[in-house]
Amino acid sequence: MNIEKTNSPAEATMSKKKPPMNKYAIACALLASMTCVLVGYDGAVMSGAQIFIQKDLHITDTQIEILAGIINLYSLVGSLAAGRTSDRIGRRYTMILAAAIFFAGAVLMGFAPNYVILMLGRFVAGVGTGYALMLAPVYTAEVSPASVRGCLTSFPEVFINSGILLGYIANFAFAKLPINLNWRLMFLGGAVPPVFLAVGVFFMPESPRWLVMQGRLDEAKHVLLKTSDSTEEAEQRLIDIKHTLGIPDDCSDEKSISMLKRSSGEGVWKELLLRPTPSVRRTVIAAVGLQFFQQASGIDSVVLYSPRVFEKAGMKSSSNSLGATVAVGFCKTAFVLISVFFVDRVGRRPLLLASSAGMSISLLILGSSLTIVDHYPSQKWAGALSITTVLTFTASFATGFGPLAWVYSSEIFPLRLRAQGASIGTAVNRIMSGVITMSFISLYKAITIAGSFYLYAGVATLGAVFIYFFLPETRGRSLEDMEVLFGKVADENEVTKNGEVAAPFVENGMEKRESGESDVVAK
Repeated sequence: MNIEKTNSPAEATMSKKKPPMNKYAIACALLASMTCVLVGYDGAVMSGAQIFIQKDLHITDTQIEILAGIINLYSLVGSLAAGRTSDRIGRRYTMILAAAIFFAGAVLMGFAPNYVILMLGRFVAGVGTGYALMLAPVYTAEVSPASVRGCLTSFPEVFINSGILLGYIANFAFAKLPINLNWRLMFLGGAVPPVFLAVGVFFMPESPRWLVMQGRLDEAKHVLLKTSDSTEEAEQRLIDIKHTLGIPDDCSDEKSISMLKRSSGEGVWKELLLRPTPSVRRTVIAAVGLQFFQQASGIDSVVLYSPRVFEKAGMKSSSNSLGATVAVGFCKTAFVLISVFFVDRVGRRPLLLASSAGMSISLLILGSSLTIVDHYPSQKWAGALSITTVLTFTASFATGFGPLAWVYSSEIFPLRLRAQGASIGTAVNRIMSGVITMSFISLYKAITIAGSFYLYAGVATLGAVFIYFFLPETRGRSLEDMEVLFGKVADENEVTKNGEVAAPFVENGMEKRESGESDVVAK
């Protein structure tokens, strides 16, 4: 039915100034993302603790390599289970479960009397890591309005980096204690945050999209009203979610529950992997590819083994090298804020491309400077350049690849596939992180530490090529519109040079067409 433009609620909303950021949505995103502090802390604290564990428990380099990196493979259990768990019991209670698992893992590692119990603690903490990495960005994406979704979905990476910084500080603070005590306190520090996080999660609302999947439409509408930029946007988001699930606009709660018997996630794996549509296949490849290149470019090797890298660069004192890792943590935490502030202004693709280019250049220079240090130890400038390029590499990663791999992967899957689809991307991320961290010492012994960074530079370059040719821009698109976007991308005639598609796009939470007409019409 045609209507006068002045009567269109969508156009009336779009004619207003951009609304301020929704404080309630920000609070929800912050609480959900705080679970990722533990992910960063656990990874970073191991970088310093391994020095003292090796001396205290008298274990080999190979055992240390396995102990440090195996947590990423263990996290596969959590990442794959998190999708199904969160579809069954909800996103909120799954976060509480993740906090409890983290707590148990930290206690086990802190009181471990031997290598076997320490490895058991790493397994438990790894399961918690998988849960947190999958769930925090998915929940944040589902609760955020489209106008600031990229910014808010970057929060998990902000907190991962904050956890890395705290882990490095804990290493530095406890390093001078007796060797049988310092590494234990480093791990036990990770048992404190989960207690407060579990309490905080109780004050969060459930994901509105999960509530609709359960037929709890009134609750979903209440959450959407509090997390949207306007009442009109909240109503449109609810309509979009219902349409995605095949629920008629006038369907009651009782009818919804009877229609959504599959809402606990049955059949999703088949739709994702065995019989995907072209748009779903492209979505899976995009998520898997992005998570692969994020880790295969070597970031966890730098985070976990930075004291060894600094030692190769000329820092012989353990205290000095641990102090330098604190600078890495500060750099990573500070530069991720660039992504937070600009992701909804300039888009995902430009930041990802700039990030991968900066990583490639930094790794090439790092490899070259370490080669000079190895052959000409008297060249102190080469050691200083090595340390500087470690910082520029982490800064480049933090401005793009770090946060945006999670942002992108959490927003591109259709609602019915989102939790378990995101868990596939998280699983690939964890596999590659485990492979990289468990092979780094062996790799640099085989091809030199400089050769390792040259290899990572090549992977980062391939990542830039993948982003340029394969990832469409998702800035401003509603979550419900992603399946249309990835379906349209398959038609080359509709893809512009910068990866955007000449299809509906969303601005301030409202959908518009090229003609400027709104999809929201009076019925």
